[in-house]
Amino acid sequence: MNEYFSMKFFTLNKEKFAVSYIMPDTFNNDILFHTDPAIQFSINHTFSSVNKEKDYNYRIFITDNNPVAIAKNYQNYIKDQHQFTTLAEKEKKNPEIKKLYGAPHAYLWNSRVLTSDDMHWNKLQTSIDDPLFEWMADLLDKYGEDGSAEYKKALANIKNGEMYSYEKNMILNSFQYILQMPQLYNPTIFKNPDATAKKYIDKGVTKLNEQERYDLNKHLISAHINGLTTPVDEWGQSNSTQIIQEMEQAGIKKAWIGLPNWVNGLMNPTSVDTAAKAGYLMGPYDSYQSIQQNASIDWNTASFPNPKLYEDATVENEQGEKLTGFLGKGRKLNPTLVFDAVKARVDGILAEGIVFNSWFMDVDAAGELHDDFAKAHPTTQKEDAVARMKRLDYLNKKGFVIGSEGGNDYAASNIAFAHGLETPVIKWDDPDMRENEDSPYFIGKYASMDGSIPTRYSKIVPIKEEYKPIYTSPVYSIPLFKLVYNRSVITTHHWEWDSYKIKGQTGERRLKEYLYNTPPLFHLDEANWKLHQVDITANMKKWTPFQQEALRHEMTNFQTLDANRLVQKTEFGPGLQVIANFSNKDFKSNTGNIQAHTALIINNGKKTTISTNNLD
Repeated sequence: MNEYFSMKFFTLNKEKFAVSYIMPDTFNNDILFHTDPAIQFSINHTFSSVNKEKDYNYRIFITDNNPVAIAKNYQNYIKDQHQFTTLAEKEKKNPEIKKLYGAPHAYLWNSRVLTSDDMHWNKLQTSIDDPLFEWMADLLDKYGEDGSAEYKKALANIKNGEMYSYEKNMILNSFQYILQMPQLYNPTIFKNPDATAKKYIDKGVTKLNEQERYDLNKHLISAHINGLTTPVDEWGQSNSTQIIQEMEQAGIKKAWIGLPNWVNGLMNPTSVDTAAKAGYLMGPYDSYQSIQQNASIDWNTASFPNPKLYEDATVENEQGEKLTGFLGKGRKLNPTLVFDAVKARVDGILAEGIVFNSWFMDVDAAGELHDDFAKAHPTTQKEDAVARMKRLDYLNKKGFVIGSEGGNDYAASNIAFAHGLETPVIKWDDPDMRENEDSPYFIGKYASMDGSIPTRYSKIVPIKEEYKPIYTSPVYSIPLFKLVYNRSVITTHHWEWDSYKIKGQTGERRLKEYLYNTPPLFHLDEANWKLHQVDITANMKKWTPFQQEALRHEMTNFQTLDANRLVQKTEFGPGLQVIANFSNKDFKSNTGNIQAHTALIINNGKKTTISTNNLD
């Protein structure tokens, strides 16, 4: 139930009143749905053998029968329990949070530090017999997850005069892989290191922190293949720094920029510096959900220096079986046992002074909590949650603006933003969306062979009609979380379902973003920025001032203005309201005519129209 309820209550609507049941927490609760003879549900609470607390209660409230009264009743309850913290209160501890106000949220896929733009491809064929390329094959065979067969095939093709996309991508992917390897330095290969590399070698290659190691490897390769690439300081900038600069030049004053991995920043610190100087927030995605033995370089979030964690810090069910990790790989970590590992990883990332000012923690606010029945470390779901909040608090105290997946309100006081509450992961177990690549609904793959955004996040796809009422239709949507937490947590879409992802619904979702005060979220690389630059820039001119005002207030009202629930209104404080017309016909309100597929913002009498005519 933790994963399905973002707040700790449910409400029964009666004819003239509503009955709200507020739970102390949702730990160890299961929700069961029934359809015979009518749609209904029940909640089962389990008194787990590891849990010494053997009582459970509900607080029952009678309220007016409307969403605003129901939500505000819950808000008053959590305030009485000292469980509500406003953004303004969080901002006093960390002024950087202000940079979120009016910001779009973007994941920047600068996944290669050496890009095609940085290579002088016309010189590669004559250099292919250099011992470096054979050394790369040896490294890939010994330490690479997939070996060197494909890489060697590409080398052979290049020798024969074939240098197409396949060969270029294989070379670049191989460079990216070996640039991360601590085993790259070989004095018999790199006989003439430049001054920067020599400094690191003199320090001791095994004594370098992660960022230093990447810098050493970049300089080793650059000096050795001098003439095959642009200068090392220019590597990767067209797909990172240049995008950030163009965003700033386009008038985008604020932005949250997430990196898919901290490696993207450590390998390209210039892009992080550029984001900070532009006034943007930038931070890495991080995760402590799973641990794998011998995790690949690409899955470094599941890799930990302490090998004992795999046996001694992983979760067991009641049968003594270990819970498997994400996508069935490895095991689930017990968060009460890995705090030292969190600190060690974060300190290692920050060792060279990278200027990250945000941090995104996977899963921690999503409600995936476990009882651990291991005899050596029995743990309750509540203790699991407390341990997750401990590491979020640790990151908060380091001055980062913290976000997490989901937005479950047990984490509301510890995070400033959340991804996944407004559009969650859609139908995880539908094979047409997740497995059948020939299906029109297949959302894409996690991996990208050409260094671009993985199709999992960039491919525009429709969703099945049966899912629209559940996940996207405004007809069936009520902004309960925003009515409670608008001034506390900024919530937006899950990264799988960015603002452009769903075919035929970009315009509808744009209206809903304004109606609910939901920041646009998108994925950027050089190609996607060029594709969406005009729309993003134009939208930010309206979005930024709107959200800056909306966050100053509670969401104070929500209404449907027509019988079909296709015209809706929200209010933020006394002076700001949004009316969104999702229908195919104009709507006449007391504020004027609102065209179909259009939203009207009224801010203290000033009117702004949000048109979606140019969106699908």
